[in-house]
Amino acid sequence: MPGASVAVLPTSASSTPASRKTSLAQPERKYKCQFCNRAFSRSEHRSRHERSHTKERPFKCMKCRSTFVRRDLLLRHDRTVHAKDGGVPLHSDGKRRAGGGSKARSIGGPSKSSIAIDPSTLSEQIEASSEGVFDVEHAAMLVADLHHKATAAMRDNGSPCEPSPSMAYAPTSAPMMDPAVTYPPSAVPLPHNVPWDTFVQPANMDAKANSMPSSASASFESQSFASASAGFKAPQVHSDEERNMILDNIRAHDSEHAIPEGFRVPNLSSLNRYLATYFGLFHHHLPFLHPASFSVTQVSPALLLAVLSIGALYAFDQDQAYMLHIGSKVLVNQFLQNKENFSSRKCPLWTMQSSLLNMIFASWSGDPKGLEWACSIKSLLANMVAGNRYELKLRQDGREDAQPTRAEWIEDEGCRRTYYAVYIFFGLLTLTYNHTPAISFNEFEDLQLPSQEALWNSKVTEEAAWQEQLKASPAITFLAAHTKLFQGDTLKYSAFATRVMINALFLEVWYHKRSPEALQDVVTEYKLRLALETWEKSLDLCEPEADTVPLSAPHKGHPLIFNAKAMFRNARVRLEVDLKTVQEALRYHDHYEVAAAMSTARDKVKRSCEMIKVIDECYNCIETAVRQGVRWVARTSPTNWSIEHPLCGMDLMITLTLWLYRLEHDEEAASEEEMVMYLKVRTLFEKDAEGAMNSQQLSATVAHLWGSMLDEVVVWGITRLMGEAFRLHSQALIGYVDDVEASSNVSTPSMISQGGDEESVY
Repeated sequence: MPGASVAVLPTSASSTPASRKTSLAQPERKYKCQFCNRAFSRSEHRSRHERSHTKERPFKCMKCRSTFVRRDLLLRHDRTVHAKDGGVPLHSDGKRRAGGGSKARSIGGPSKSSIAIDPSTLSEQIEASSEGVFDVEHAAMLVADLHHKATAAMRDNGSPCEPSPSMAYAPTSAPMMDPAVTYPPSAVPLPHNVPWDTFVQPANMDAKANSMPSSASASFESQSFASASAGFKAPQVHSDEERNMILDNIRAHDSEHAIPEGFRVPNLSSLNRYLATYFGLFHHHLPFLHPASFSVTQVSPALLLAVLSIGALYAFDQDQAYMLHIGSKVLVNQFLQNKENFSSRKCPLWTMQSSLLNMIFASWSGDPKGLEWACSIKSLLANMVAGNRYELKLRQDGREDAQPTRAEWIEDEGCRRTYYAVYIFFGLLTLTYNHTPAISFNEFEDLQLPSQEALWNSKVTEEAAWQEQLKASPAITFLAAHTKLFQGDTLKYSAFATRVMINALFLEVWYHKRSPEALQDVVTEYKLRLALETWEKSLDLCEPEADTVPLSAPHKGHPLIFNAKAMFRNARVRLEVDLKTVQEALRYHDHYEVAAAMSTARDKVKRSCEMIKVIDECYNCIETAVRQGVRWVARTSPTNWSIEHPLCGMDLMITLTLWLYRLEHDEEAASEEEMVMYLKVRTLFEKDAEGAMNSQQLSATVAHLWGSMLDEVVVWGITRLMGEAFRLHSQALIGYVDDVEASSNVSTPSMISQGGDEESVY
């Protein structure tokens, strides 16, 4: 991938120039393609190339339904998608490796752990896969393959961990639990314990990128999320007795025995791992649950399973994530169907929270059917929010001017945070897929904005002391904050409130650009620009969150502010560029269609003074990734950053690549300001992109780098789809379309893609 550090095999000190020249001589290319004029030195390489013409996909994954045109791509799919298996070779590949040692040269150590590497085979692989062009991405993939062989060999010499026995959830006599799979030693290590506010940019990014795999042997369980330093300790299941209570709760709620027969409840260690990943990696980006009162034995099993499903995604245990997701959906469905005289006012909070997490799981899964399901219940969730908010208002009015007790405040704040979390999620659906917003900001006019995280996670339990803490915390309503932003008055509020308000401004930009009068409505556009500028200035006044979040990112402050800044950049771009066609193509999850929509949006990107300001925002988006080290960001951002970053960044990267393309191909000469901006982008890549610049034009290089970064490590399937689309877009920018079925069709497991029970939906 662009930005990768490529390992070079050293030559012997005694080698003469003549011998080196002989060893590097190109073999005769006598095998000609029957469809074009390319030729190859080996018949198998010709066959591999010809599949780009015939579209044949002969290599099938033994663990899912994916198929591939090349064996190395099947192997990469197995290592990344089926990471819970530890990257163990597939059956066909294992047999091939077991019998084919004649050509390999053994390097050191006993035969069991040796790694066979043949430089001639390596060069042939490069030739066949790149068809004569040595590209950095493929070299990095080959180096990574060598690393996986090494770690697999080391694992063979070690004593395997004994999986602990599991307990079955069995309404019938059939056992329903398999031994838990430990986190794979060969999986990509992900640093979780670097405090958010103490990130220091490493001096040598190349060294860091190459050192990443060296610590991969540490098991997931041994990694601490330091959640105590984040203001709370992640909830845990403390004993098998508590696990049995969870099983009893599931049985009690599954009165119709509708949970699919293959459903598995994780064992004790897996349950705690999933809880740790949810509260350590996902929760900080959408903190609507109250960790201190989240009791695993008392919380609704539907909500617990929804939490565990997302935790399992972040632990790269996708099959288990899918089953937990289905279990949660079935339990929520049973509750709603069996509720007599259904009223959105009477729905408990857990139904909203469970539905929200299940919709998040489905919408970013990379499966179009998952998105269709999420959209089908959007109005139901919006009605639940409206009804529940009305009940909250009645409760607050009933207290009149009295301060709520600590327990009352936690209940009320949990409701408010859930409403705003739904609002933010719906905003992301609008941003990504151009869906009409399901909740208007009018819904929240007199509702207080979310509190500081420090107050939400406060450990103060003595009532009088807690009341003093509450009085010292600023309380501002949504409407008051909205009014101040449009008046140009900066204001001070929490990190969560910051994220809520940029969501509101983004949706106002969306509504404005979808209005027929938008072109003539200069006043509204001026007000929107003023509000966005005021929001950005208010970041300096934003309540400092004292809690350290156990994630690493090149940003000071809370993850919510980091996410809010990403949506701010997107809103700025939307004022100038309309990429509606791309967003609508994304709904159907075909990377060819998405890439085609990207390329045909060329005329949407104008060349103007205002556009240069937009390109500067695009530059800021990609600068973080390039300066921090492309490979490091690609491997850590899927877990440490939010899904919001690739979603918000898509419009920015399309706009940037198309603007660069226009400067490179338009007959009209670049202005002085445009040339300065163009050189600024080129300099970034030439100096800091770890070798990403090559002979391609800059527009294609940027598109290829962004696409490669998105699908390096996949938690949410939607990022793989976007990565594939950007690779195609890169090829279109340089004037050709090669075989792009190289990437696997990966999605977060969904009900349809895994053959689940299609009836178990809302």
